[in-house]
Amino acid sequence: MDIKKLAEQIIAGKRLKRGDDLSFLLSADLDELREGADMIRSALCGDKVDLCTIISGREGNCGENCRFCAQSAISHAGCDRHEFLDPDIIFERAKSNQEEGVDRFGIVDSGYGPSPADFEKIIAVVQRMHRELKIELCCSLGFMTAEQFHRLHVAGVTGIHNNIETSRRFFPHICTSHTFDDKIANIRRAQAEGLAVCSGGIIGMGENWDDRIDMALTLSELSIHSIPINSLMPIKGTPLEGLERISEDDILRTIAIFRFINPDADIRLAGGRIMMKDNGRSTFSSGASASITGNMLTTSGSTIAQDLAMLKELGRDTTPDWERPADKRWDRNFIWKGQEEEQKEI
Repeated sequence: MDIKKLAEQIIAGKRLKRGDDLSFLLSADLDELREGADMIRSALCGDKVDLCTIISGREGNCGENCRFCAQSAISHAGCDRHEFLDPDIIFERAKSNQEEGVDRFGIVDSGYGPSPADFEKIIAVVQRMHRELKIELCCSLGFMTAEQFHRLHVAGVTGIHNNIETSRRFFPHICTSHTFDDKIANIRRAQAEGLAVCSGGIIGMGENWDDRIDMALTLSELSIHSIPINSLMPIKGTPLEGLERISEDDILRTIAIFRFINPDADIRLAGGRIMMKDNGRSTFSSGASASITGNMLTTSGSTIAQDLAMLKELGRDTTPDWERPADKRWDRNFIWKGQEEEQKEI
Protein backbone atom coordinates (compact mmCIF):
# COMPACT_ATOMS: atom_id res chain seq x y z
CA MET A 1 0.00 0.00 0.00
CA ASP A 2 1.35 3.40 -1.00
CA ILE A 3 0.41 5.42 2.09
CA LYS A 4 1.21 8.80 0.57
CA LYS A 5 -0.89 8.05 -2.51
CA LEU A 6 -3.79 6.89 -0.31
CA ALA A 7 -3.55 10.09 1.74
CA GLU A 8 -3.77 12.10 -1.49
CA GLN A 9 -6.82 10.09 -2.55
CA ILE A 10 -8.51 10.72 0.81
CA ILE A 11 -7.78 14.43 0.50
CA ALA A 12 -9.42 14.27 -2.94
CA GLY A 13 -12.56 12.64 -1.52
CA LYS A 14 -11.98 8.89 -1.06
CA ARG A 15 -13.28 7.48 2.25
CA LEU A 16 -12.36 4.23 4.02
CA LYS A 17 -15.45 2.24 4.95
CA ARG A 18 -16.56 -0.87 6.78
CA GLY A 19 -15.89 -3.88 4.57
CA ASP A 20 -12.69 -2.43 3.08
CA ASP A 21 -9.45 -4.32 3.68
CA LEU A 22 -7.89 -2.08 6.30
CA SER A 23 -5.13 -4.44 7.41
CA PHE A 24 -2.54 -2.10 5.90
CA LEU A 25 -3.25 0.33 8.75
CA LEU A 26 -1.60 -2.17 11.09
CA SER A 27 1.25 -3.29 8.85
CA ALA A 28 2.26 0.08 7.40
CA ASP A 29 5.48 1.69 8.59
CA LEU A 30 4.50 3.91 11.53
CA ASP A 31 6.46 6.93 10.34
CA GLU A 32 4.88 6.70 6.87
CA LEU A 33 1.41 6.31 8.39
CA ARG A 34 1.94 9.33 10.64
CA GLU A 35 3.21 11.40 7.71
CA GLY A 36 0.16 10.47 5.64
CA ALA A 37 -2.18 11.27 8.54
CA ASP A 38 -0.57 14.66 8.97
CA MET A 39 -0.97 15.36 5.25
CA ILE A 40 -4.69 14.67 5.59
CA ARG A 41 -4.94 16.81 8.73
CA SER A 42 -3.17 19.73 7.07
CA ALA A 43 -5.29 19.60 3.92
CA LEU A 44 -8.72 19.01 5.48
CA CYS A 45 -8.48 20.59 8.95
CA GLY A 46 -5.77 23.20 8.51
CA ASP A 47 -3.46 24.43 11.24
CA LYS A 48 -6.15 25.50 13.71
CA VAL A 49 -6.01 23.52 16.96
CA ASP A 50 -9.28 23.44 18.89
CA LEU A 51 -8.67 23.59 22.66
CA CYS A 52 -11.25 22.71 25.28
CA THR A 53 -11.34 22.53 29.06
CA ILE A 54 -13.74 20.77 31.42
CA ILE A 55 -14.91 21.06 35.01
CA SER A 56 -16.49 18.31 37.11
CA GLY A 57 -19.85 19.72 38.13
CA ARG A 58 -20.58 16.64 40.22
CA GLU A 59 -17.94 14.02 41.00
CA GLY A 60 -18.13 10.46 42.35
CA ASN A 61 -21.12 8.44 43.58
CA CYS A 62 -21.85 7.08 40.10
CA GLY A 63 -24.20 4.11 39.83
CA GLU A 64 -22.77 2.85 36.52
CA ASN A 65 -20.25 0.00 36.40
CA CYS A 66 -17.70 1.18 33.81
CA ARG A 67 -14.59 -0.86 34.59
CA PHE A 68 -12.10 1.87 33.66
CA CYS A 69 -13.55 4.63 35.83
CA ALA A 70 -12.50 5.57 39.37
CA GLN A 71 -15.95 7.07 39.98
CA SER A 72 -17.97 3.96 39.06
CA ALA A 73 -20.05 1.90 41.45
CA ILE A 74 -17.55 -0.99 41.33
CA SER A 75 -14.45 1.13 41.92
CA HIS A 76 -12.49 1.13 45.17
CA ALA A 77 -10.15 3.86 44.03
CA GLY A 78 -11.23 6.38 46.65
CA CYS A 79 -11.73 9.26 44.21
CA ASP A 80 -12.87 12.73 45.20
CA ARG A 81 -16.61 13.04 45.73
CA HIS A 82 -18.69 16.18 45.78
CA GLU A 83 -22.22 17.24 44.99
CA PHE A 84 -22.87 19.75 42.23
CA LEU A 85 -20.50 22.70 42.46
CA ASP A 86 -21.48 26.22 43.34
CA PRO A 87 -22.45 27.74 39.96
CA ASP A 88 -20.23 30.75 40.71
CA ILE A 89 -17.19 28.43 40.76
CA ILE A 90 -18.16 27.04 37.35
CA PHE A 91 -18.69 30.51 35.92
CA GLU A 92 -15.35 31.82 37.20
CA ARG A 93 -13.50 28.80 35.80
CA ALA A 94 -15.08 29.35 32.39
CA LYS A 95 -14.21 33.04 32.52
CA SER A 96 -10.60 32.25 33.45
CA ASN A 97 -10.30 29.68 30.65
CA GLN A 98 -11.69 32.20 28.18
CA GLU A 99 -9.11 34.76 29.30
CA GLU A 100 -6.37 32.17 28.72
CA GLY A 101 -7.51 31.65 25.14
CA VAL A 102 -9.46 28.37 25.18
CA ASP A 103 -12.05 27.66 22.45
CA ARG A 104 -14.67 25.86 24.50
CA PHE A 105 -15.59 24.94 28.08
CA GLY A 106 -17.54 21.88 29.22
CA ILE A 107 -19.44 20.87 32.35
CA VAL A 108 -19.07 17.17 33.23
CA ASP A 109 -21.49 15.38 35.54
CA SER A 110 -20.97 11.88 36.97
CA GLY A 111 -23.73 9.29 36.84
CA TYR A 112 -26.26 7.99 34.33
CA GLY A 113 -27.73 11.47 33.95
CA PRO A 114 -28.16 14.65 36.02
CA SER A 115 -30.77 14.80 38.76
CA PRO A 116 -33.66 17.21 38.13
CA ALA A 117 -32.21 19.64 40.67
CA ASP A 118 -28.70 19.49 39.16
CA PHE A 119 -30.09 19.91 35.67
CA GLU A 120 -31.81 23.16 36.64
CA LYS A 121 -28.52 24.42 38.12
CA ILE A 122 -26.75 23.51 34.87
CA ILE A 123 -29.34 25.36 32.80
CA ALA A 124 -29.00 28.46 34.99
CA VAL A 125 -25.19 28.59 34.88
CA VAL A 126 -25.14 27.89 31.13
CA GLN A 127 -27.55 30.78 30.54
CA ARG A 128 -25.31 33.07 32.56
CA MET A 129 -22.13 31.96 30.75
CA HIS A 130 -23.81 32.33 27.38
CA ARG A 131 -25.02 35.79 28.31
CA GLU A 132 -21.77 37.12 29.80
CA LEU A 133 -18.96 35.17 28.10
CA LYS A 134 -17.84 34.41 24.54
CA ILE A 135 -16.35 30.94 25.04
CA GLU A 136 -18.22 28.03 23.36
CA LEU A 137 -20.17 25.88 25.82
CA CYS A 138 -20.34 22.08 25.96
CA CYS A 139 -21.75 19.51 28.38
CA SER A 140 -21.01 15.89 29.23
CA LEU A 141 -23.99 14.85 31.31
CA GLY A 142 -24.64 11.23 30.42
CA PHE A 143 -28.03 10.11 29.13
CA MET A 144 -30.71 12.72 28.56
CA THR A 145 -34.07 13.12 26.90
CA ALA A 146 -34.77 15.05 23.71
CA GLU A 147 -36.40 17.76 25.85
CA GLN A 148 -33.29 18.10 28.01
CA PHE A 149 -31.05 18.40 24.95
CA HIS A 150 -33.40 21.06 23.61
CA ARG A 151 -33.29 23.07 26.83
CA LEU A 152 -29.49 22.92 26.89
CA HIS A 153 -29.37 24.08 23.29
CA VAL A 154 -31.70 27.00 23.92
CA ALA A 155 -29.68 27.94 27.02
CA GLY A 156 -26.51 28.27 24.95
CA VAL A 157 -24.85 24.85 24.72
CA THR A 158 -23.51 24.07 21.25
CA GLY A 159 -21.77 20.75 21.90
CA ILE A 160 -22.50 17.48 23.71
CA HIS A 161 -19.82 15.00 24.74
CA ASN A 162 -20.77 11.31 24.93
CA ASN A 163 -18.03 8.73 24.33
CA ILE A 164 -18.89 5.37 22.80
CA GLU A 165 -15.72 4.17 24.62
CA THR A 166 -14.77 1.25 22.33
CA SER A 167 -16.17 -1.12 19.71
CA ARG A 168 -19.63 -2.67 19.85
CA ARG A 169 -18.01 -6.11 20.35
CA PHE A 170 -15.83 -5.07 23.27
CA PHE A 171 -18.29 -2.73 25.02
CA PRO A 172 -19.90 -5.44 27.25
CA HIS A 173 -16.42 -6.23 28.59
CA ILE A 174 -16.15 -2.72 30.09
CA CYS A 175 -19.76 -1.84 30.99
CA THR A 176 -23.04 -3.68 31.50
CA SER A 177 -25.15 -1.09 33.34
CA HIS A 178 -25.96 0.51 29.98
CA THR A 179 -25.47 -0.69 26.42
CA PHE A 180 -23.71 0.35 23.25
CA ASP A 181 -27.12 0.92 21.68
CA ASP A 182 -28.01 3.23 24.57
CA LYS A 183 -24.94 5.30 23.66
CA ILE A 184 -25.88 5.44 19.97
CA ALA A 185 -29.46 6.46 20.74
CA ASN A 186 -28.27 9.23 23.07
CA ILE A 187 -25.92 10.58 20.40
CA ARG A 188 -28.72 10.52 17.84
CA ARG A 189 -31.01 12.51 20.17
CA ALA A 190 -28.35 15.19 20.61
CA GLN A 191 -27.68 15.34 16.86
CA ALA A 192 -31.38 15.53 16.06
CA GLU A 193 -31.55 18.63 18.27
CA GLY A 194 -28.82 20.22 16.14
CA LEU A 195 -26.05 19.88 18.72
CA ALA A 196 -22.50 19.04 17.67
CA VAL A 197 -21.44 15.77 19.29
CA CYS A 198 -17.97 15.03 20.62
CA SER A 199 -17.52 11.26 20.94
CA GLY A 200 -14.51 8.99 21.09
CA GLY A 201 -13.18 6.46 23.51
CA ILE A 202 -10.35 4.88 25.44
CA ILE A 203 -7.57 2.68 24.11
CA GLY A 204 -5.54 0.23 26.16
CA MET A 205 -8.46 -1.39 28.02
CA GLY A 206 -7.71 -4.88 26.70
CA GLU A 207 -9.32 -4.41 23.29
CA ASN A 208 -7.57 -5.49 20.09
CA TRP A 209 -6.69 -3.53 16.97
CA ASP A 210 -9.86 -4.65 15.22
CA ASP A 211 -11.84 -3.05 18.06
CA ARG A 212 -9.97 0.24 17.63
CA ILE A 213 -10.60 0.26 13.89
CA ASP A 214 -14.25 -0.65 14.47
CA MET A 215 -14.62 2.26 16.89
CA ALA A 216 -13.15 4.62 14.29
CA LEU A 217 -15.56 3.29 11.64
CA THR A 218 -18.57 3.63 13.96
CA LEU A 219 -17.68 7.26 14.68
CA SER A 220 -17.37 7.90 10.94
CA GLU A 221 -20.79 6.35 10.34
CA LEU A 222 -22.23 8.55 13.08
CA SER A 223 -20.74 11.66 11.40
CA ILE A 224 -18.85 12.59 14.57
CA HIS A 225 -16.51 15.51 13.98
CA SER A 226 -14.81 15.79 17.36
CA ILE A 227 -13.18 12.55 18.47
CA PRO A 228 -11.27 12.46 21.78
CA ILE A 229 -8.72 9.66 22.09
CA ASN A 230 -7.92 8.69 25.68
CA SER A 231 -5.15 6.27 26.63
CA LEU A 232 -5.98 4.25 29.73
CA MET A 233 -3.88 4.94 32.78
CA PRO A 234 -4.81 1.91 34.91
CA ILE A 235 -6.11 3.18 38.25
CA LYS A 236 -5.56 1.21 41.43
CA GLY A 237 -8.90 0.14 42.84
CA THR A 238 -10.57 -0.33 39.44
CA PRO A 239 -11.04 -3.70 37.69
CA LEU A 240 -8.48 -2.66 35.04
CA GLU A 241 -5.75 -1.77 37.52
CA GLY A 242 -3.52 -4.68 36.45
CA LEU A 243 -3.38 -3.88 32.74
CA GLU A 244 -0.09 -2.94 31.15
CA ARG A 245 0.04 0.62 29.88
CA ILE A 246 -0.33 1.05 26.15
CA SER A 247 2.88 1.93 24.28
CA GLU A 248 3.56 5.34 22.77
CA ASP A 249 3.88 3.78 19.30
CA ASP A 250 0.42 2.25 19.68
CA ILE A 251 -1.03 5.61 20.73
CA LEU A 252 0.50 7.30 17.66
CA ARG A 253 -0.67 4.54 15.32
CA THR A 254 -4.19 4.77 16.74
CA ILE A 255 -4.36 8.53 16.20
CA ALA A 256 -3.08 8.14 12.65
CA ILE A 257 -5.63 5.40 11.95
CA PHE A 258 -8.46 7.56 13.24
CA ARG A 259 -7.31 10.38 10.96
CA PHE A 260 -7.34 8.11 7.90
CA ILE A 261 -10.86 6.87 8.73
CA ASN A 262 -12.21 10.23 9.93
CA PRO A 263 -10.26 12.61 7.68
CA ASP A 264 -12.14 15.86 8.32
CA ALA A 265 -12.83 15.32 12.04
CA ASP A 266 -11.04 16.94 14.95
CA ILE A 267 -8.98 14.09 16.39
CA ARG A 268 -8.64 15.31 19.96
CA LEU A 269 -5.76 14.41 22.27
CA ALA A 270 -7.31 13.58 25.64
CA GLY A 271 -6.45 11.49 28.72
CA GLY A 272 -3.17 9.64 29.18
CA ARG A 273 -0.83 12.23 27.70
CA ILE A 274 1.55 11.87 30.60
CA MET A 275 2.46 8.38 29.37
CA MET A 276 4.12 9.91 26.30
CA LYS A 277 7.68 11.16 26.64
CA ASP A 278 6.76 14.47 25.01
CA ASN A 279 3.37 14.78 26.77
CA GLY A 280 1.58 14.35 23.45
CA ARG A 281 3.54 16.74 21.23
CA SER A 282 4.20 13.99 18.66
CA THR A 283 0.48 13.36 18.18
CA PHE A 284 0.21 16.72 16.39
CA SER A 285 2.44 15.35 13.64
CA SER A 286 0.37 12.15 13.56
CA GLY A 287 -3.05 13.53 12.68
CA ALA A 288 -4.25 15.21 15.89
CA SER A 289 -5.91 18.59 15.44
CA ALA A 290 -7.44 19.32 18.85
CA SER A 291 -6.81 18.76 22.54
CA ILE A 292 -8.28 18.86 26.00
CA THR A 293 -6.13 21.17 28.09
CA GLY A 294 -5.93 22.70 31.56
CA ASN A 295 -4.92 21.59 35.03
CA MET A 296 -7.03 18.47 35.40
CA LEU A 297 -6.75 14.71 35.71
CA THR A 298 -7.56 14.07 32.05
CA THR A 299 -4.55 16.02 30.78
CA SER A 300 -2.22 15.25 33.71
CA GLY A 301 1.01 17.11 33.15
CA SER A 302 -0.02 20.02 30.94
CA THR A 303 -1.39 23.50 31.49
CA ILE A 304 -3.16 25.83 29.09
CA ALA A 305 -0.08 28.07 28.90
CA GLN A 306 2.22 25.10 28.22
CA ASP A 307 -0.05 23.75 25.50
CA LEU A 308 -0.32 27.15 23.83
CA ALA A 309 3.47 27.52 23.88
CA MET A 310 3.99 24.02 22.48
CA LEU A 311 1.48 24.54 19.68
CA LYS A 312 3.01 27.91 18.81
CA GLU A 313 6.39 26.19 18.44
CA LEU A 314 4.73 23.76 16.03
CA GLY A 315 3.36 26.63 13.97
CA ARG A 316 -0.27 25.88 14.83
CA ASP A 317 -3.05 28.45 15.09
CA THR A 318 -4.67 28.57 18.53
CA THR A 319 -6.72 31.75 18.08
CA PRO A 320 -10.12 30.94 19.63
CA ASP A 321 -12.99 30.88 17.17
CA TRP A 322 -14.95 33.36 19.27
CA GLU A 323 -12.11 35.87 18.78
CA ARG A 324 -12.33 35.79 14.97
CA PRO A 325 -14.60 37.84 12.69
CA ALA A 326 -17.70 35.85 11.75
CA ASP A 327 -16.47 35.32 8.17
CA LYS A 328 -13.06 34.03 9.35
CA ARG A 329 -14.21 31.32 11.73
CA TRP A 330 -13.39 27.65 11.34
CA ASP A 331 -16.38 25.38 10.72
CA ARG A 332 -15.78 23.18 13.78
CA ASN A 333 -19.37 22.62 14.95
CA PHE A 334 -20.41 20.17 12.27
CA ILE A 335 -24.11 19.40 12.57
CA TRP A 336 -25.58 16.03 11.69
CA LYS A 337 -28.29 16.60 9.08
CA GLY A 338 -30.09 13.29 9.51
CA GLN A 339 -29.64 12.16 5.90
CA GLU A 340 -31.26 8.83 5.25
CA GLU A 341 -27.94 7.15 4.41
CA GLU A 342 -26.55 8.12 7.84
CA GLN A 343 -29.41 6.50 9.72
CA LYS A 344 -28.39 2.95 8.96
CA GLU A 345 -27.90 0.58 11.87
CA ILE A 346 -24.51 0.96 13.51
